[in-house]
Amino acid sequence: MTKNVLVVCTGNICRSPMAKALLQKAIADQGLDGQVAVDSAGTYAMIGYPASEGSVNAMKARGLDISDHRAKQITADMVERADLILVMEEHHRRSIFVTWPKAIIKTLLLSELAGESAGIDDPYGGEQWEYDRAAGIIEDYVTRGMPTLLRRLGLR
Repeated sequence: MTKNVLVVCTGNICRSPMAKALLQKAIADQGLDGQVAVDSAGTYAMIGYPASEGSVNAMKARGLDISDHRAKQITADMVERADLILVMEEHHRRSIFVTWPKAIIKTLLLSELAGESAGIDDPYGGEQWEYDRAAGIIEDYVTRGMPTLLRRLGLR
């Protein structure tokens, strides 16, 4: 049975598409491709918009292509299906909790997978270096947090 991870940010055009791509790569590198599905959404999504140019460039530099991404709004169905919800900032967790209180037990800051409790600043509208910095932080949390992610999903 496939486990589902949902990654959430605000507009679903910067951080969560990058996190989705980096998580998918890390999961594939673990040989768990068919066992974990990763999706992304926004609390105030710019529905239908592509990933921001800065995010596309930051992922391209890592050999990942997110150019076909289109922003989606988080829905009750996504929350229900998710085994784990990873958010970029504390206000995303609060937004999910207000609408779907039962989801609080499966909602974490991405940084918490790596044993930290820090938000990831939104690079939206910033310079390329700000997107690159956000991508580097996300990549670090994904790499260090993979053992915790797999444990939480019951895969290790």
